Amino acid sequence: MFVANPDVAQTNPMLKRLTGELLGTFGLVFCGTGAIVINQESGGAITHVGIAMTFGLIVMVMILSFGHISGAHINPAVSIALCVAKRFNRKMVVPYILAQMSGALLASFILHILFPGNQLLGATIPRGSDLQSFILEFILTFLLMMVILTSTAKQDHSLLVPALAIGGTVGLEALFAGPVCGASMNPARSLGPAIVGGNYHSLWVYILAPVLGVVAGCFMYLLIKEKENLKVNPTH
Repeated sequence: MFVANPDVAQTNPMLKRLTGELLGTFGLVFCGTGAIVINQESGGAITHVGIAMTFGLIVMVMILSFGHISGAHINPAVSIALCVAKRFNRKMVVPYILAQMSGALLASFILHILFPGNQLLGATIPRGSDLQSFILEFILTFLLMMVILTSTAKQDHSLLVPALAIGGTVGLEALFAGPVCGASMNPARSLGPAIVGGNYHSLWVYILAPVLGVVAGCFMYLLIKEKENLKVNPTH
C-alpha cells in the first residue's frame, strides 16, 4: 500500500518484489483473519476492538517491513488503482496480484490446518444486505486510497508516515464498519478465507466494491491534486 516512490521498489529484482508482496499479504491475512478465528475459538478473548487493532497494526508493520522492497501494496485493488494513477507499471499488475493471492491463500490454508473446526476462517460476510455492504466497502476503500496517495505524495522515501497513516486508517475503518460489512477493503483478504473455507456468500461485494472504490479514490486525488497545482502555480 506504500509506493511513495515507485523507482525505489522497481530497482529490486522481480523475484524479490513478488516475494515481498507474497509475504506482506500473508502477514496481513494470517494475523488479521487469524485474530477473527482465535477470537471465535477463545470465546471473544480478543474482542472486536482487538481485531481492528490487529488489522491496523499488521498493515503498518508490513509497510515498514516490505515497503522498500515491493512497495507493500498487499492488496490487488491497490495495485490496480496505482496503475490507473500511473504510479505503477501495468505489466506488473498481474504478477503482483498472483503473488498477493498466493500469500492470502497460504495464510488461510495454514489457519485451516491450525483450526480445522472453524468454518469461516475470518471470511467477510454482510450482516445486512449486499447493497449496504457494497456501499460501505466502496466508501471505505475510496477513503483508504485517498490516504495512501496523499500520505505518499512526498518523495522522501520515508516509510514511517505512510505506515502510520495507512495502518491507522485500516484500523479505524475496521473498528467502526467491521461489524456490518467486515471492512475488507482488499479482495485478497476476502478471497483467501472464501476459497479455502468454501464460503462464497456475497463474495462479489468484496471483489467489485474495493476495486471501484480505489479507482474512484485515484480519480478524486488527481482532481484535488490538479486544483492544488493550479492554486500554487496560477496561469496568467
